[in-house]
Amino acid sequence: LLLNVTIQGSLGAVQVVMSPESTVGDLITAAVRLYAKEARRPFLPTTDPADFDLHYSQFSLESLNREEKLKELGSRNFFLCLKKPIEAAMDGSVSSSSSSSSVAVASSSCSNQAEKVSKIALPWLRFMEFLL
Repeated sequence: LLLNVTIQGSLGAVQVVMSPESTVGDLITAAVRLYAKEARRPFLPTTDPADFDLHYSQFSLESLNREEKLKELGSRNFFLCLKKPIEAAMDGSVSSSSSSSSVAVASSSCSNQAEKVSKIALPWLRFMEFLL
């Protein structure tokens, strides 16, 4: 499969060829390695695949399961989002009482990006409503 992975902050997508039997985790690893190997900008703060989540788009708040097979996803275009440093540090030591808070932290970095985009686009929507 030829897959396009846009990394948060990057201008263009990384194109990765993967087997349909590969997992989401394999795709994350391949995309991060290829991005770093090509020395794309902006440079990644880390090249550890565990520090990233894969989403269907930049507006999707729920990350994909790392164990899911690529052939089951139904898409060839994805968005790779850096986890927050707080959550990356908590990954190994999350207790059952704080597990719901870590889920909120996991989706917050991408949701913040979506909010920024919607705030930028909002004045144009108001202008378009004025035309109607």
